[in-house]
Amino acid sequence: MRGLRSLGLLFLYVGAQLVALALSLPFKSAGLATSSNPNSPAAPLFIIVAIVLAPLLILWFVRKSGGMATLRAVLLVAIAASLNLTLYYTLELFLPATRFVPPAEVGLFFDPSATLAALIAVTILLALWIEPQWYVVDVAGFLAAGALIALLGISFGILPVFILLIALAIYDAIAVYRTKHMVSLADVVTEMRLPILMVMPSSAGYDYTQAPSLNVQRERPVEEREATFMGLGDVVIPGALVVSAFVWLPSHPVVLGFGANLWAALAAIAGSLVGYALLMRQAQSGNPQAGLPFLNGGALGGYILAYLVLFHQLGLGFQLSL
Repeated sequence: MRGLRSLGLLFLYVGAQLVALALSLPFKSAGLATSSNPNSPAAPLFIIVAIVLAPLLILWFVRKSGGMATLRAVLLVAIAASLNLTLYYTLELFLPATRFVPPAEVGLFFDPSATLAALIAVTILLALWIEPQWYVVDVAGFLAAGALIALLGISFGILPVFILLIALAIYDAIAVYRTKHMVSLADVVTEMRLPILMVMPSSAGYDYTQAPSLNVQRERPVEEREATFMGLGDVVIPGALVVSAFVWLPSHPVVLGFGANLWAALAAIAGSLVGYALLMRQAQSGNPQAGLPFLNGGALGGYILAYLVLFHQLGLGFQLSL
């Protein structure tokens, strides 16, 4: 059953990468990139600092009286607002444009994308608030991951993404194996039932609302544990390289009918899957594992190999812009 759980998480992992690839160019055309200078080495520093500080702030806040309930409410609203925005720009690609409601003199109009995006976001918000079962958490996490990967990839060129992946892989290893505060954060997130952890149970009837904390589950033998968990960051961060390669690399040469940029992106996915296999092998010990050293390392290795084969250059697609 543990193997099936790993395959389930793998499906979510790869699916989010492919969704991000599909969204990347439309998001870029819509001007959703968060950086005005995507090739600056300093571009990802804000993201790195935010990721380092956020767990510390969360762990500090939940120790306050009523802190966990307040933080959960704030994060749920923030997640719903983010989903509403990204769903709107995604649905705009497929749904009809805004239409005026007759009579035109009244000035009323109907925007199908905005309406449907708001309905989906509110539905997910209510489901997470009232009955945050594992499948609700996974759907919300999957949607958020696809959009976040696309946004990171279109915002940062290859060099900044390399810096992002290497820095966060080192941080993740320190936070899990040395300071262990990321392990404590996972316990808190599990208790809050937020889509910051993706959950894959052994059976569809698994009741996530009644699940014990990760700390309690770790005390059980591996074969008796009912679910496997994966941090949303483990899906999003290596995916940034996938989208960045697709968006910022040239499409020539064309190999077997596909551009070199797509091949490099797929190679990054393939490399991260090698890292995923190694990660799941390590996870069999039953101890918490830092995912990013494996996943980021695999994605970087797959990308580097593909770039050298495709472009026959050592520059790796780096473009420096200060």
